[in-house]
Amino acid sequence: VQLQASGGGRVQPGGSLRRSCVASGFTLDYYAIGWFRQAPGKEREWVSCISSSDGSTYYVDSVKGRFTISRDNAKNTVYLQMNSLKPEDTAVYHCAAARFCDIDERQYDYWSQGTLVTVSS
Repeated sequence: VQLQASGGGRVQPGGSLRRSCVASGFTLDYYAIGWFRQAPGKEREWVSCISSSDGSTYYVDSVKGRFTISRDNAKNTVYLQMNSLKPEDTAVYHCAAARFCDIDERQYDYWSQGTLVTVSS
C-alpha cells in the first residue's frame, strides 16, 4: 500500500504547478484524499481534501481560489493544481488517504513521501 506524490519543484511567484498523488496497492475510490504541507520552521497544516463519496472539495482559506483538487479514479490519481503561487506556499507537500475528509492529520491512514515546492524569484 503506497501513495506516491510527484510534481514538486521550483517556480516563480505567480506561477503554477500540478501535483499528482498516485495510489498503488489499494483503490482510491473508497478514500478521501488530503494534501498537507509543512513550511520551514512551521507545523504541518492541512491544505485541501476531496471526498470519496461525492467529490466534495475543501480548502484552507489561504489557498481558496488558487488551488484546485480533483480526482481521476480510473487512474487511481488525485491532482492538486496550484496557481498564482506565492512565496508563502513554499513547503514540503504530502498527500494522504483517509475514510473521510478531515483537517486532523491523525485521521489519515496512508501518507506519501514529502516533495518540496519552492516559490521564489
